[in-house]
Amino acid sequence: MDSLTQIVLGAAVGEAVLGKKVGNKALLYGAIAGTIPDLDVVANYLTDAVTAIELHRGFSHSILFFTLVSPFLGWLVNKIERSRSLGWRLWAKLFFWALLTHALLDAFTTWGTQIFWPFEIRLAFNSIFVVDPLYTIPFLISTIALMFFKRNSKTRSYLGKIGLLLSTFYLANTLVVKFAAHTLFEKALNEQNIEYSSISTRPSPMNIILWNANIDAKDAYLISDYSFFDTQPISFKTYPKHRANSERIRKYEMVQRLIAISEGWYLMEKKNGDWYFYDLRFGIIPKKSGETDFVFAYKIEENDGEIKVTELPKNREDAVYLLSALWTRIKGN
Repeated sequence: MDSLTQIVLGAAVGEAVLGKKVGNKALLYGAIAGTIPDLDVVANYLTDAVTAIELHRGFSHSILFFTLVSPFLGWLVNKIERSRSLGWRLWAKLFFWALLTHALLDAFTTWGTQIFWPFEIRLAFNSIFVVDPLYTIPFLISTIALMFFKRNSKTRSYLGKIGLLLSTFYLANTLVVKFAAHTLFEKALNEQNIEYSSISTRPSPMNIILWNANIDAKDAYLISDYSFFDTQPISFKTYPKHRANSERIRKYEMVQRLIAISEGWYLMEKKNGDWYFYDLRFGIIPKKSGETDFVFAYKIEENDGEIKVTELPKNREDAVYLLSALWTRIKGN
């Protein structure tokens, strides 16, 4: 999830663990813990694009990491807050739960998380977008509000519980809504006699009303969306795989790693002498020009038997148009 959401979740967990003992300091250290796993983004500046992607939500989001780092952080904060005489174990408990809930929340997103690292298991329930105001805003309000009450106040305790309960309920509800959307996509495929081997569904940005689907149909992928306000039947757009065209470039180890990252949901095409790799899991970006781009696209430059992979930058103007188009589409077809 986005940084603000993880900070709020970490603060709320810190409050639940130590709020009655240390008041707002529990919120502070919980918020800090909520940011720690995402420090893996420094890999973007220290290594190549593919390795940075592989490292994202890896070791720093694992139970192993939480188990190793929590005692140290507990010891460090206990030194800083020695006047409270709580001992390092209670502080370590705060950090462990704030770190763990960070990873658990990330597991509900499309990217998922390798919570069981070093085992190559990525949990990705695909039920919530990385930014969802309906999850974050009520949680943020309750967490800010409780800060103005004394640590032993019943109202403070009530607000803390309300924030955690509302956010947890919303998160659980995303699974229910995802199941409903997934079922409707399957029904449409069956009614249109479309043969397919697998289907992947996920919510569109910042809501759980509009859902996207990728369908593997042998030599092509079908991509579709559905809003719960739609009145027209679900339709599917075809994207041929053209695997034979990219057979040679796909033999490179770096490209094989991209394929593994995309979990096999990818397209490749050659334009102006360079290859482009599209990760289908995150959908497409509509443009004002009427064209569409994939959210995650990579340029593959080949030179003397070596290749260089670069993630294509996002355009702010496209993002602004996307929000407008998204709102229109949510309201139904």
